[in-house]
Amino acid sequence: MSDKRLGARARLLAETRAFFGSRGYVEVETPALVPCPGLDLHLDAFEVPGAPPAARYLSTSPEYQMKRLLADGHERVFQICRAYRRGEQGGRHNPEFTILELYRAHAGQEEVMRDTEQLVARLTGGRATIGGRAIDTTPPFRRLTVAEAFVQYAYVSEAEVHELAAHDEDRFFRLLVDAVEPALAELDHAVFVTEYPIAFASLARPKPGDPRVAERFELYVAGVELCNGFGELVDPVEQRRRFELDQAARRARGLPVYPIDERFVEAVGRMPPAGGNAIGFDRLCAIACGTTTIADVMAFTVDDL
Repeated sequence: MSDKRLGARARLLAETRAFFGSRGYVEVETPALVPCPGLDLHLDAFEVPGAPPAARYLSTSPEYQMKRLLADGHERVFQICRAYRRGEQGGRHNPEFTILELYRAHAGQEEVMRDTEQLVARLTGGRATIGGRAIDTTPPFRRLTVAEAFVQYAYVSEAEVHELAAHDEDRFFRLLVDAVEPALAELDHAVFVTEYPIAFASLARPKPGDPRVAERFELYVAGVELCNGFGELVDPVEQRRRFELDQAARRARGLPVYPIDERFVEAVGRMPPAGGNAIGFDRLCAIACGTTTIADVMAFTVDDL
């Protein structure tokens, strides 16, 4: 255990809190036991038997509760907490991990992207050295749309990108994993991948002027996906429609079907325009410490127990 970078992680944690405190964010704490852990098709939760008053799950993300705080008038909030996702294990995954989430009212994805790149620059000193290779993390980071990335690295047309997203999700993600992400891993600078097809909007709003895509972005450094952020959806009718589609998709695949969080849907209708981001804090610490393996910066992984 002596080779783990726990001292460095503690310093990075303090730096992160100082960063957000200096920008007017309030640190909050939300429950780990929740009535709905999220309906994302690719995430499975741990159910906690006997938790009153009804079924409860370990939170896969504090997103719903933090957005309810936005709806109640808290304008800048962040949280560093544990999150739990069943079936996630590997060099960059652990069933229990640390997540950093931030939300800004009266802002959009651009403001949150700037906060994110400035945080990464502060924690890495503007340069991450991974396996002897220097990665530039000096803002502003390059922006690359999903369509541009697929055209450049997977050799498909922009029209085909949207066709695949709408009608062949499996091939879309095969190209992402087999062609796009390996190419991103070779870049010597951090890059935001933006404008995901609307089929993969999750909780992001459609981009004004181009309803084919959503205001969703992810950040890659040395091939590591560090975050998933949105210009937030504030339409409760559309939010419910997406949740019902997610439930149907989970049911069709034989996956657990979690309930819709009605209090969250109600809060969406009261939210101001907002931007938010979820950052894998273990991954960010690993990058800042010169590695891509989260076990190097965690006191214990599931394999250590």
